[in-house]
Order: sequence, then C-alpha cells, then structure tokens
Amino acid sequence: MNYSGHIDKLVEKQTSKEIENNRLRLKTLRECARWLAYRTCAFRSHDESLDSKNRGNFIELIKHTLTFNENVAKVVLKNAPWNANYMSPTIQNEILHIPASKVQNAIREEIRDAKFCLLVDEARDKDTTTLTLKNEICVILSHYNLHIENIRGQGYGGASNMHDEWNGLQALFLKDCPYTYYVHCMAHRLQLALFFDHLINIINIVVGSSKRNDKLQYAQAKQVESMIAYNETETGRGANQIGTLQRARDTTWGSHFQSICNLIKNFESTCKVVNTISEEGVLISFEFILILHLMKERMGITNILCQALKKHSQDLLNVMHLVSTIKSLIQKLRDNGWEPLLASVISFCEQHKIDIPYMNSHYTKARGRYCRQDEDLKAEHHFRIGIFIVVIDFQLQELKSRFCELTTELIIFSSALNPKDAFRLFKIVNICNLVKKYYPQDFAEHE
Repeated sequence: MNYSGHIDKLVEKQTSKEIENNRLRLKTLRECARWLAYRTCAFRSHDESLDSKNRGNFIELIKHTLTFNENVAKVVLKNAPWNANYMSPTIQNEILHIPASKVQNAIREEIRDAKFCLLVDEARDKDTTTLTLKNEICVILSHYNLHIENIRGQGYGGASNMHDEWNGLQALFLKDCPYTYYVHCMAHRLQLALFFDHLINIINIVVGSSKRNDKLQYAQAKQVESMIAYNETETGRGANQIGTLQRARDTTWGSHFQSICNLIKNFESTCKVVNTISEEGVLISFEFILILHLMKERMGITNILCQALKKHSQDLLNVMHLVSTIKSLIQKLRDNGWEPLLASVISFCEQHKIDIPYMNSHYTKARGRYCRQDEDLKAEHHFRIGIFIVVIDFQLQELKSRFCELTTELIIFSSALNPKDAFRLFKIVNICNLVKKYYPQDFAEHE
C-alpha cells in the first residue's frame, strides 16, 4: 500500500475543504457587508461581547443568515477557526475597501481631465482641523491624479472649520484656486437658526415621563370639556383631538415650528403639569411667552423654505426665489411686526392670567426666587431691542451668510444648464454671464 500517496490525498482533500469553507465564510461576510453598506447602516456596536443582546448590525445580520442556511452555520462565528473567523474591524474595513475602490475608480474614469466639485462631510472620529482636512483631501486627490486647479465648487456643512470665509476649509482651497466657489450644503442651510433651550426642556420634562404625559392628556380632556360646555370651541369629527407635545428633532427644523404651535395650543394643560415640578416659573413668564410667539412668527415664515430644502429632488431656482421672498418677509416683520406681536402676547397672557410688566418700568430680571431690577434698562427696550430685534437680525444675518449674493447668482446662472424638461430653463444670457463673471479663464473669447 502506498502510504505516502494516501496521506497526500487526505491532505489534499482536507485542504480543499478548508478552502471551500473559507470561501463560503468570506462570501457570507462580503454579502452582509455589502447589504449594510448599500443601506448606509452602522456595522459596529459599543458592546459586541458574547452575552450582549445587540452585538452590532454586522454580527446580528450574520447570525440571522445562518438560521436558514445550514452550510453557512457550519463555517461562521463560533464554528469558524479562531485564526480565520474574519470578524475583526480590520477585516470588515478591508472588505468594504474593495467595493469602495471600484466606485472611486469608476468616478475617476468618468471625470478624466474635466472640472469637478468637492462635497465633504466631516467625521467625528478624526482630527477635523482645517489644515488636517485639507491635507487628507489633497492626498486623495493626488492618489487619483486630480488637480486642485480643476476644482470648480465646494459644498460643506455649517461648522466654522468648514465654511469660515477666513480660516475655514473653503478659504484654504480658494487660496489655491479662485474658482472653487463655496455653496453651503442645502441640508444644513437653516441648521444654525436660533432656538431656545426652555422649549426643549419643557417638552422633555413632559414627554419623557409617561406619568406626566398621562396628566397632560387628562388636563387637555378637562379643558376641552369646559370649552364645549361654554360653547368656546367647535365640535365634530376630528375636532378637539387629545395629544401630547411634539418633540423637535435635531435635523428637521420644520418639526421645531410644529413643537412651538403644539405648545401654544396646549399651553394651559402643559402649565398644570410643569408647574408641579417647576420652582422658577419659566413657563408662565411674560418673557418666555414673548419668545414663544416670536419663534412662531419667525419659523412660520421660514417653514416653507425648510420644507423645500428637505426635498430629495430640489428645484434650486425656486429655492432661490423663496430665499428672496423670505428675506423680504423677515425684514417686514422687523420693521412693522413689533406692535402686532406685543398685542398678541399681551392677549395670550391675559387669557392665561400671566403677569404683564409695564413697558415703561425698569426691566426686572428673575433669578430663581430672587428678582433684580436693572436701573438703566426699560422693559420695553429689553423686549423690543434685546429680544425682538436681536433674534430677527440674527436670522437675517444667517440667511445672508448661507445664501449670499454670489451663491444665489451662481445657482441662478447655472440653472440654465439643467437638462430637466428638455432644458426648459436654458437661457444663453445666463450662460454668458456665468462664463464672464465666474469662469473667465476657462473659456477663450471665441468660445
């Protein structure tokens, strides 16, 4: 008997089986990684230990896969060799790097020697100083043989290290190429709008407790019963719905407007719940009511723009017209809106038995149970100049910063190149102005 040949066959068979198992294991991990990447899901969890109830999307998806595939179950997780289970973060990144490289190469092939734009979002797990970000971007551009002088636009979020006109990332690239015009990321256009913490705290206090939420709904029901008894509200299907306060979401500023309207509508019921745990009486102060109504007026104006900016498919030309209209409306509110707003606030305070200060008296600042008068400041000046004018001027400044004349005009001129509806917006005069004003060195005179 040829023992040597027999052993060789056993080793060959064992090696072939190991290769087959390794390929099946790697294929499973690759498909799970591709599924998560395609849907932009997080891979890792803060606790991936064996006794964790949620070990992260990547591991949990693999566990789900092996429940209906016996072959996979035999080669992954606890059944995989300790030195080849392919589950480490390093291996996950290597698996992701393969399709990412293919996508990047395809993009590079499409760009060739044409002009291009940068769209960058910062990551929290890395150094985000402007110089570091620029160096990292330049390394990537150099790797793909893309030249900075061919950049024709930048789009970032609202962080100062990105958009600051003197020291931000966009300023550094503008020094290298004067045609890298910066356009603020549409998704973050109004993210820096002024909002106040009291509203968020009040809503969290009520909504964060099921017991307080039940009290709120009970108070609403009693209020509706009283209003119906005195014929102070209409009745019918869908009227006088009992609900709760709407929590504002960080990235959806339209929801802040709804939160304000919701609190004003359910103000009396909310007071009955919050006043049982509040010592400072913030909710029932004239100043809070003034800010609440001012925010409703201001956000009521900008809410249309917020909705337009949230759309996946945006009509940029319409957005620019909306910006112009909203700037005018906010300026009109600044010029003529104080008296109507004050009258509305006073009426609301009278309805809810909230103390109304004399506008010609000295402004009294409350600090917990203690009050302090400012001898140099009248109440009317504090409310009108210190709050009303400051808030509106801040909003106007934000709109002008995010939608400056250069950006607005650049987008309007560029809309002439939009192929939608058979180039419906095509205007030769806009294209000529775009070339002459923004990209004169990119075209010869005869072009």
